[in-house]
Amino acid sequence: MANDAPPRWDRRMQQRLARGEAAALGELYDRFASLVHNLAHRVLGDEEAADRVTREVFGYAWENPDAYDPKQGTLRSWIATLAHRQAVHRLREAEARAAAQPAAAQPTRDERAGGGRAGADRAGGGRAGAGPARDGAGRTQEDIEERIREASVAARADYIVTSMPAPLRAALELAYFDRRDYRQAAAELGVTEDEARRRLRLGLQLLSTANVPPPDAVPPPGYGRAL
Repeated sequence: MANDAPPRWDRRMQQRLARGEAAALGELYDRFASLVHNLAHRVLGDEEAADRVTREVFGYAWENPDAYDPKQGTLRSWIATLAHRQAVHRLREAEARAAAQPAAAQPTRDERAGGGRAGADRAGGGRAGAGPARDGAGRTQEDIEERIREASVAARADYIVTSMPAPLRAALELAYFDRRDYRQAAAELGVTEDEARRRLRLGLQLLSTANVPPPDAVPPPGYGRAL
């Protein structure tokens, strides 16, 4: 994919990190910091939280260079996977804290009409039929999981689009942002209509994988807390 370093660079970087070369960490950060921060921000929607995830990801890469397996993919994809996992982990933490906050003790209409909480229970048939538990913001656990899923998919889609080969990305941008059909896209790209269709089809196939969660979607070991 675009922006991937040559495999030789990946292996050499891993070896330098394993030797404890601080300059290697600086080079790794310069190359991938914006990728990590953008992915984290896409999931978390918060600058400070994204900065924290960025520190955690590069801290983990510095301390655990052997966790990267060149046979499984590029160093860029490994770093991106770490960023995505850690950002989702931090989002779950944030949602759990929000869920633990009690809702404001505002009397409901039934409480006001029936004389307090007991009246509300009588009017509503007791608490057994109150429906799913909700957090302080009025969200159910299902709502929270959907929020996490949407943020995760959006982040993966961003990564896929920015990582795909430039010809595929250009075709998708013409189709979705500029509202071009495949004939117009072919004319603007200077390719045949068949080639334009092929690029759009391949681009869409890659983009569709954003809905497939990455394997072992857990935070990096030892990074469930701030550094």
